[in-house]
Amino acid sequence: MSRTKLAPLYGALGLLAGSFALGDEAQESASHPYHGSSQSPEPQPPAAPTHNDEETTSEAAHVPPDPPQHPMGGMPYQEMAAMMQMDDTARTEKMLFDQLEWRNTAEGNAAVWDEEGWYGGDYNKVWLRSEGERVGGTAQNARADLLWDHTFARWWSVQAGGRQDFGRGPLRTWAAIGVQGIAPYWFDTEATFYVGEQGRTAVRLKSEYELLFTQRLILQAEGEANLYGKADPARQLGSGLSDLEIGLRLRYEVRREFAPYVGVVWSRAFGGTADRVRES
Repeated sequence: MSRTKLAPLYGALGLLAGSFALGDEAQESASHPYHGSSQSPEPQPPAAPTHNDEETTSEAAHVPPDPPQHPMGGMPYQEMAAMMQMDDTARTEKMLFDQLEWRNTAEGNAAVWDEEGWYGGDYNKVWLRSEGERVGGTAQNARADLLWDHTFARWWSVQAGGRQDFGRGPLRTWAAIGVQGIAPYWFDTEATFYVGEQGRTAVRLKSEYELLFTQRLILQAEGEANLYGKADPARQLGSGLSDLEIGLRLRYEVRREFAPYVGVVWSRAFGGTADRVRES
């Protein structure tokens, strides 16, 4: 075969190879439209997921919430801020007979009460307390306190007011100041100092602790002590530690407002008070 016949064949092969090269480059350029350009490609949004026209199980089980019962219209910012303020100025009240019981004592059957109530807000309240016992239809060692209560720390408040003793012996009136609150390990604590007529002084200490066996069955331990600065023979009281009382009560709260209980109480008089009680 002569050279002149081979030349067109080589040329055709070259054109064919060139066309393949151009085709590959064009294909590459088509797949990379920004190839050789200084501009960076803009981010493309993700493709939307395909939605199946059939409802899924979770969509079928979904129940939209009920509309609000009281739709709230638009309001100025000041009104909204005032509405969202903490409501700590509300006045509330409470009356509680913590103890209302019958005791079998050495002096005979006794009816004993210990009640308290208050009215006021979160920081300032008026407290009324009363406790005592009746033996043979006569009040013994009874008293009532009227106190102003002010919260000064978490779980603690200061109290000031007056106390009136009645029952056995002449009436006695006292000015009172003290604190009450929850001590560490959840001991409910009261400590009150009294000043009376003719230079009389007294201190009353009381503490309670509750042990919950269940949410309704509760064991309550209580201790109370009374001390006097000077003797008061008319009311059979000696100076120093006058009396101490310790009690255990097991209650069952049928409702939070009503709880029958049983218990045992140990009480003892000391010093001059014990001497005057024996003489009487």
